[in-house]
Amino acid sequence: MNDPAPRRLARKPAAPPLPDGRVNANPKDIGFWALVAEDFATHDRDWLSQGFWTLFWHRFGNWRMSVRPKLLRAPFSLLYRIMFKLCEWVCGIKLSYNVPVGRRLRIDHFGGIIIGARSIGSDVYIRQNTTLGIADPSDRNAKPIIGDGVQIGAGAVIVGDIVIGERAIIGANAVVTKDVPPGAIMGGVPARLIRMRED
Repeated sequence: MNDPAPRRLARKPAAPPLPDGRVNANPKDIGFWALVAEDFATHDRDWLSQGFWTLFWHRFGNWRMSVRPKLLRAPFSLLYRIMFKLCEWVCGIKLSYNVPVGRRLRIDHFGGIIIGARSIGSDVYIRQNTTLGIADPSDRNAKPIIGDGVQIGAGAVIVGDIVIGERAIIGANAVVTKDVPPGAIMGGVPARLIRMRED
C-alpha cells in the first residue's frame, strides 16, 4: 500500500534583515539627556526602576554609535556590554541597543522580560514576564513590530514577523502569532480579537 505523498506546508518568505546597530537609532527629535529625563519621568522618577535603568543603557548603547572613530568608541562599547549583561542579571530585562525604540517606553515591574522586536514605537507599555521575539529558529529575523501606544499585559508572548497595530492591547498571558489591527484588544492562547477599543 502506497502512502500519499506528504503535503508540503507553505512557508512564509524569510523576514528582511534586522537593524544591524551601526548607527545611533535613538529618536532623532530629542537630545540624549532630554531623552533620558523623559524616560525617567515615564518611570515615575523612580531611581530604583529596573525598566528605567535597562532603557538608560539601551539609549547609551545607541548614543555610543555616534562616537567616531571606532577606536574612541571602544571604552563606551566595553561599558555598554558590561551594563547590558548586568541589566539582564539584576533587572531581569533583555533589551539590545539594536532594537529601535521610540519615546516614553515604560517597562513596568521586574523580571522575565525579553524584548527582541524589530522595532517598538512611542508610548508603549510592557509588563513583567513578557517575551517578544522569534517563533521559529529557522528565521531569526522574524521579529514583531510594536506600534505606538500599544499596551502589553503580563506574561504575554508576541512572536514572529508580525505587526501589532497602534493602540492595541495585548491581554495578560496572550500568545500572539498573527498581525493585530490598530485598536484591537486581544486575549487568549492563541490570541483572538475580544473587541475594538472605543477611545
